[in-house]
Amino acid sequence: MRDPSYDRLYDILKRVSRSFYLSIRILPQSLRVPIGLAYLFARAADTIADTVLISPGERLAFLEQFRSLFRTYDATCLSTFGVALGESQPNPAERELLVTLDQWFAIFHACNGDDQARIKRLMLTLTQGMVMDLTIFPPEQDGHMAALKTRQDLDQYTYYVAGCVGEFWTEMHMAHRRSLAGWDPEVMKARGVCFGKGLQLTNILRDLAHDLRNGRCYLPGEELTAHGLTPTQLLDPAATTAVRPIIRSLLALTRQHYREGWAYTQAIPRREMHMRLACMWPLLIGVRTLALVAQANNLLDPRVTLKIPRHAVYRLLLSSSLCVFSNRALGRYAQHVGCGSQG
Repeated sequence: MRDPSYDRLYDILKRVSRSFYLSIRILPQSLRVPIGLAYLFARAADTIADTVLISPGERLAFLEQFRSLFRTYDATCLSTFGVALGESQPNPAERELLVTLDQWFAIFHACNGDDQARIKRLMLTLTQGMVMDLTIFPPEQDGHMAALKTRQDLDQYTYYVAGCVGEFWTEMHMAHRRSLAGWDPEVMKARGVCFGKGLQLTNILRDLAHDLRNGRCYLPGEELTAHGLTPTQLLDPAATTAVRPIIRSLLALTRQHYREGWAYTQAIPRREMHMRLACMWPLLIGVRTLALVAQANNLLDPRVTLKIPRHAVYRLLLSSSLCVFSNRALGRYAQHVGCGSQG
């Protein structure tokens, strides 16, 4: 008989993961639980880091406590999250996620040892990006602003919060799918890292105006200085023209990452249809979102909404499914949507 906690896992996954749920649900059965769990743990950590009703210092302490569970598990620690954080969550699904962490850890401990080790590595790396957010940037809406210092800092941040997911995804699939035995692990993990970084850079550019109003500037401070700008000046939408060279540079970098993501997708054997689709969908949505960012005339105006309509997402998913078995058709489709490989 199927354990009902697994059904609950998929239910809460659907409510907190938005489009990523689609990718997880079409994965082979052996991968759905460990990858779904990893996503739920990451979402729980993100919820802890973003709980604005408590101070950044308290959030950092709770986050470190959460991270410690992946080093040495302590069941008594979990009640703390439910009491201290669960009640302060306005989103019912995120509240449920925190107060039921004991169930997700029970499923985690039922996974095989290798999968547990991969999830642990992911969580201890992924949460480093959240630690960066809480230590570099000031509290939300306190009137202060901070920026990452260099392009290298931005690269490290995107690795922590998304690039490492590409590594994890690659390692998990290579461990569970015999058809990937011919892959070069280092090459494919490097491509997976780029894939994740591209998705995160897209989010950073799309959400630039809103992050600035929360005191967070992910554009490198030294590059702003080189263009005669300060992070605070970016609160004025009129600064869009002055900051455009930096935006163009980051757009080019993101497209380069997406080309690696497309090479990753094309390297997946054709018979692994579900894995192909699970990679194609976030990639295509990311590329289309990036196109909206590139076309936006006033990226610094918080009133500008850059989001693909739901009906357009469904069309994208359907049209991509029609060429999933053919690398040639996949290549043409990649060129059509603007993320094909070069050369």
